[in-house]
Amino acid sequence: MELRQLRYFVRVVERGSMGRAAQDLGVHTSALSQQISRLEGELSTRLLQRSATGAVPTDAGLAFFQQAQLALRHADDAVQAAQQARLAGHVSVGLAPSTSAVLALPLMQAMRARYPDVRLRLVESLSGNLAALLDTRRLDLAVLFETEAARRWSVQPLLEERLFLIGRRDLPGMPAGRSVRIAQLCGLPLVLPSGGHGLRAIVDAAFARERREAQVVLEVDGLAVLMDAVRAGLAATVQPGAATVRLPADEMLRIAIAERSARRRNVLASLCDDELSPAALAARVVLQQVATELVAARRWPGATLHEA
Repeated sequence: MELRQLRYFVRVVERGSMGRAAQDLGVHTSALSQQISRLEGELSTRLLQRSATGAVPTDAGLAFFQQAQLALRHADDAVQAAQQARLAGHVSVGLAPSTSAVLALPLMQAMRARYPDVRLRLVESLSGNLAALLDTRRLDLAVLFETEAARRWSVQPLLEERLFLIGRRDLPGMPAGRSVRIAQLCGLPLVLPSGGHGLRAIVDAAFARERREAQVVLEVDGLAVLMDAVRAGLAATVQPGAATVRLPADEMLRIAIAERSARRRNVLASLCDDELSPAALAARVVLQQVATELVAARRWPGATLHEA
């Protein structure tokens, strides 16, 4: 099996046609078809279903396509690293909005300083969406909450975040003090993510353990808009401390939830080690180091490192 055959096959799947793929690659259609046939012969399986209108992958071809993309990407990274005599390539990292607020910039700075030839792609989205992107290999690694991990992932505990009640000082019913119990929040209007959100599940479970019910008056799934509602005095919210790092320190109260159940565990999930490029392996180490440094410097509010 040759890398050329992998490139030919991937281009045919991407273009949906032998003719269009051959034109892109600058080869004759007959030569391209011959190489695909040889590849299918080596694998003893049909990869493409050919017709007068084009070519589409079979089930085996679709599975092979995903792995072929990964192999070609690693080969390209290896060539680039050898040519430049230092680590190169690219890596895609997924962060939830609250995590991104505290981790994204330090991670970018650290990667730029240590591996300037590695191109970093950051994707900010909800934890569940990041899990789906990781499943389809559109991300190399991601910081997820709890563990929605598939068995084929590599999952490493990262840290635990304490949850806080966040709201304007003049919001009616807003408690005072450095900590508050769930029972004290029952009459307070709250804006929270909707039911499918991981944080909402944690908050609902914390209230349920105390046999209480949150007074949710608004549901917002975007962190920026949710915090706008809080800043406008429409309601308070329950969020990790990272959600407030971009706000002026004296603008709102941030009161720790006392119950131990009001915590959110963060894990670093990635493709398995044998599927990660050298650039992605290096980025995973850097991310862990940066997170550790942020917690040690108290720049990640309410976070504590995972205890082995």
